[in-house]
Amino acid sequence: MLTTVGIPDGIVDANVRKKLLNDYSIEIGGGLGDFKGKAWRVGLMGYSCTKRNVLYLLSALENILAEEGYKLLNRGASIDAANAAL
Repeated sequence: MLTTVGIPDGIVDANVRKKLLNDYSIEIGGGLGDFKGKAWRVGLMGYSCTKRNVLYLLSALENILAEEGYKLLNRGASIDAANAAL
């Protein structure tokens, strides 16, 4: 399973992916071709596809996006939505 996530305007793809890897040990792919710098490719499959890992990724992304200056409208909304769906 591969999920594509649009990168918010003003956010630098490489900065977020580097922080995810260095600070959280999470590796995601950048967009390819026309989507380079515009999307992230997130794989959650097999043994790594757990509720814990999904929530960890969402929490890490919220933290990093806030650090990068993105104005989160409702901090924690991604966690709430994932919990409701899972």
